[in-house]
Amino acid sequence: MNVIVEREKGLLELEQRIAALKSQAAQQPVDMSAVIRELEAKYAEIQREVFGRMSAWQRVNMARHPKRPLGSDYLAALDRFDELHGDRHFRDDHAIVGGFAKLRGRRIMAIAQDKGRDTKEKVFRNFGMPSPEGYRKVIRLVDLAAHLGLPLVTFVDTSGADPGIGSEERAQAEAIAQSLYHFAEARVPIVACIIGEGGSGGALALAIADRVMMLEHAVYSVASPEGAAAILWGDAARAEEAAGRLRLTSDDLLEFGIIDEIVPEPLGGAHRDAGGTVIRVLDAVDAALGNLGKVPLDTLLDRRFAKFRRIGAPV
Repeated sequence: MNVIVEREKGLLELEQRIAALKSQAAQQPVDMSAVIRELEAKYAEIQREVFGRMSAWQRVNMARHPKRPLGSDYLAALDRFDELHGDRHFRDDHAIVGGFAKLRGRRIMAIAQDKGRDTKEKVFRNFGMPSPEGYRKVIRLVDLAAHLGLPLVTFVDTSGADPGIGSEERAQAEAIAQSLYHFAEARVPIVACIIGEGGSGGALALAIADRVMMLEHAVYSVASPEGAAAILWGDAARAEEAAGRLRLTSDDLLEFGIIDEIVPEPLGGAHRDAGGTVIRVLDAVDAALGNLGKVPLDTLLDRRFAKFRRIGAPV
């Protein structure tokens, strides 16, 4: 069970009680404003206690919240989005959604990883784990954007690339490596947004960018906490401990220089105000593209190269 969802149950009951009292007060002459104010104050206090200071493991659970905005939600909020399908080699990978778009009147190429919302959609999207065809579709869109001079915007949310035998047989590692190369060489401004889970090379393949931003409660790491725990200690049950050691939170990654900006979330997480969170991210993307558009392309590529070469270097 997602620990955040479990914690929210008590809050949900209080929300429902407040809503019922407000509805009752509207229909009766009895003044219930004092009771409602008291409950609302209690609700705010509990919210601060639950979400005011979160551990790394709690942030992992927040990033995995079933109601958190998905990649498709960000694409739907763009001024316009026209999806492009297929990798022109094997098939269309539904874990990757990308195409021509407009953001605040600016023409862009937008690419998102999408996990799906309900069971049927999760299966259709392969739980957001792209296959080699997904990354080859990404490469096709990156090259098309570079050819047309369109800025690239990516929305990253995956537990990792598809680990199946079929994907390995069709050169999963090579497809990810090629994606990294094409992003690094693309002669257009690139903005990447970590909106949920940024899992291993499956996420990094869409995150070689001039500006990397991350939602406050998103996570970004070389491996999932469960995977790291299984590798290091042979026990996936030690995932909570692994999460703390991986330094995978937005605060950690900003400190290390791996990301450039943290986009705040409402108290309680992005799902508490999904629409507002999406707009806040798109506003940050628009501002970043405006600044990057002023930089000469040769300088942009030199800075991009230097940015990723610095990661992991001793200070």
